[in-house]
Amino acid sequence: MTIRTFFGLIFFILASLVLITCTPTNNATDELEAFFKKEFPESMPGGAVLVKISDSIVFSGAFGLADLEQKTPVTTKTLFNLGSVSKTFVGNAILLLRDRGKLSLNDSLIKYFPEFSNQEIGRKVKILHLLTHTSGLPDIRFPYEDSVFYLTAKDAENWAPILKTEKLNFEPGTKFEYSNPAFNALALIIEQVSGQPWQEFIEKEILVPAHMPTSTITNGAHPESGVAHGYIFSRGEWLEKDYMEEPTFAASGNGGVWSSVEELSAYEASLRKGAFLNMETIQESMEVKTFENWSDAEPEKIGWSWFIGKTASGNKTIGHTGSQGGFRANFVMIPERNWFIVMISSSPKPLENYTEKVIEWLEKQP
Repeated sequence: MTIRTFFGLIFFILASLVLITCTPTNNATDELEAFFKKEFPESMPGGAVLVKISDSIVFSGAFGLADLEQKTPVTTKTLFNLGSVSKTFVGNAILLLRDRGKLSLNDSLIKYFPEFSNQEIGRKVKILHLLTHTSGLPDIRFPYEDSVFYLTAKDAENWAPILKTEKLNFEPGTKFEYSNPAFNALALIIEQVSGQPWQEFIEKEILVPAHMPTSTITNGAHPESGVAHGYIFSRGEWLEKDYMEEPTFAASGNGGVWSSVEELSAYEASLRKGAFLNMETIQESMEVKTFENWSDAEPEKIGWSWFIGKTASGNKTIGHTGSQGGFRANFVMIPERNWFIVMISSSPKPLENYTEKVIEWLEKQP
């Protein structure tokens, strides 16, 4: 054996040992498999989970049913409604247009919506306030009092009442108040600036380069095949609760993206590698935005649509949750550890608690 061959063999053995040490074993993933099978019984509304370390999938699984009537099982390719995780796609589309010089985050809303009843409010509130839920605009819709209208009302119809606002809840940039209509407005701005339906803009500019070929965005009725249905348990039975059963579901700027855990994994990879936005913009979007006139008791906690937090052990988290009808979603990146966790379900499950369980599991691995 030559010296080169000997050292080559040693390098191969060491590399193999590192790979074995750093990758969870089948026995380790059995713990997660058992946990999620218990949480998603096979005859009940289901869910899907995917866990990555860098580009390596260390756990993925699909549990329960996507359609109770047809008894269709969930797979890792099944499309679920993402609820508010959709807001990150809208936020990224705004940043794409900003980077192309088509708009400024400092643009006042009056530029895009000159029909504001109170023109001063239209001038005060800016795009950046919508992206960070700091506009102070009150949600003066009443979807459950007029559920027939709001079952099919799209973004424009959901944003229209906000244009009649006569008084802000607080001055823009001083406090945080979560706002769904803010992202209906952002979707309409994308449409104005791009000159095409905002769903088509995001499909072309984000879903295609992110390699998400089956993911879709609601623009009217939701997809009929390949999708999970959302359910809630009420009075001893499961009731379907998605498009045409839940008011405001058609207003898709705040929650209209449908995707699978596999394609959300591709979305995460595209963010990490700058597939559709430059890396400087992506990093900017994932940093907490601060405001000089901030007066909320809670500190700022959001970037350009992304929520920033910490794990129990202190690692930075970047992500977004989703809740709409019976659907739930949780999309979490932990960049210091190169971890990514995504979960989607078709019934109201405590996915944030499940995510903590997965993080604890990851921290126990070699």
